[in-house]
Amino acid sequence: MRNTEKLKGLVALIGIVVLFSLGGCKSSKKVGTVESGGAKAHNEFFAAMLEQEFHFNTLSARLNVDLRLPDKEMSSRVDLKMIKDSVFQLSVQPFLGIEVFRMELTVDSIKILDRMNKRYVSENYSDLKGQTPIDFNFYNLQALFTNHLFLPGQQGISPKQYNRFKLKQEGGSAEIKVKDSMGLLYTFMADGEEKLLSTYISEPSDKYALQWDYKDFRLNGDQPFPMLMDVQVMNDNLSKGGAKIRFSRIQTDIPLNMDFSIPSKYKRITFTQVLKAIGDSSK
Repeated sequence: MRNTEKLKGLVALIGIVVLFSLGGCKSSKKVGTVESGGAKAHNEFFAAMLEQEFHFNTLSARLNVDLRLPDKEMSSRVDLKMIKDSVFQLSVQPFLGIEVFRMELTVDSIKILDRMNKRYVSENYSDLKGQTPIDFNFYNLQALFTNHLFLPGQQGISPKQYNRFKLKQEGGSAEIKVKDSMGLLYTFMADGEEKLLSTYISEPSDKYALQWDYKDFRLNGDQPFPMLMDVQVMNDNLSKGGAKIRFSRIQTDIPLNMDFSIPSKYKRITFTQVLKAIGDSSK
């Protein structure tokens, strides 16, 4: 399978999550990007980067998502709940806090409730493999939403794996590259505090790409977190659509209710059918 098709599979997977993610912030201290104080040794750099990343066991946040497509724009409030390395849920509430969709992703499955049409999807990733032919998993998606560096297809990064990354430190920034087993290239940019600023995923020709930028860093407790994430799908270096994800009301390490009960009268449908229903409802 060509690299272009693999990247489109990745964009489709992430796009599904952003599409289902269709309020006032607490005052917090803004954190700027930092110029490099000098190049670090390879292993020292990655050890510092993992130490600086946003740490949590549970995460709860309110999001406002502005989705930009070539022919339309949509926006919605979304509630996010996440238990690290286990599960996260998105509750989409575009009208006065009324939930119209709920989505749950676990390490091996995806569930979607379509409350407007009283139906649901429940699939294992293994059953969707033909639709998303990529070396990209739940942990990598979790990393995108929480501003973490990641290895494609892996749960985490151990010191023994630091040599899988190519590191270039220049001026006030660092460029980190790694290729997955399917041939896609992942390029991460960080500042002088080893704070992740962007993730760029592309096929070798760079014709098609996904750009995920982290902006408006603010302190949550004593940890910086990007309150704005700007996601763009690129074709020949031109944006073909994307989303702005604004975070507010972030809480970490609190008990979370992760209920995902499915009403008995709801009809089970396929993944393709629920995507079509969402597309029709947004016209």
